[in-house]
Amino acid sequence: MKFVIVGYGRVGTRTARILREEGHEVILVENDAEKAKRARSDGFETIEGDGGEEEVLSEVDLDTVDAVGGLTGDLNVNFAACMVGKHHGCRTVLRIDEDYREEIYEKYADDVDEIIYPERLGAAGAKTALLGGDFNVVSDLTEQLQLTVFTIREGSPLVGQRISGVDLPTTARVYAHGRADESLTIPLPGTRIEADDRIAVIVETDAVETVRQSVLPA
Repeated sequence: MKFVIVGYGRVGTRTARILREEGHEVILVENDAEKAKRARSDGFETIEGDGGEEEVLSEVDLDTVDAVGGLTGDLNVNFAACMVGKHHGCRTVLRIDEDYREEIYEKYADDVDEIIYPERLGAAGAKTALLGGDFNVVSDLTEQLQLTVFTIREGSPLVGQRISGVDLPTTARVYAHGRADESLTIPLPGTRIEADDRIAVIVETDAVETVRQSVLPA
């Protein structure tokens, strides 16, 4: 598959490298000269310019691109890049900050295919979103990380909490959530956890038992 990633910061860098390692073609768009230079030195085809401007993105034949990811720290740039990509029939993935209110999420959700919160999902979520939303692909993200699904039983300290407020070890992040007998999906920050819900957690392998203990009923 062929991807355009706007932004070669922390999330864009890791996402691009993961996709390339899996055999996909990745083109970077970066406005910062030093970051663009680094992207080229890392071996990526790189366009230096504002990824939110159509004339910059037009340097790529977007009609041959499968997905565009707006992964900068600037929501306006990300959204503009996604709208250009959408016009050309590309799948679109928008990065927003985790602390945006739910109504802000909903404002953009109808216009793009996927919204990611990099503070929680990082490159794992970006990669998954670009590939189409099958969360199982992140289970082999690195040798040090694994994806574990926990069922939240009545009495767990997580019952009643919002996803954004879940207290887990610093090495763990909630990746997906699902009600009983429903599919797991990437949740809104304000989603409240109920008894018998399931959460998928990306966690360092040596911290899995610590996470398990933190979600068990008291």
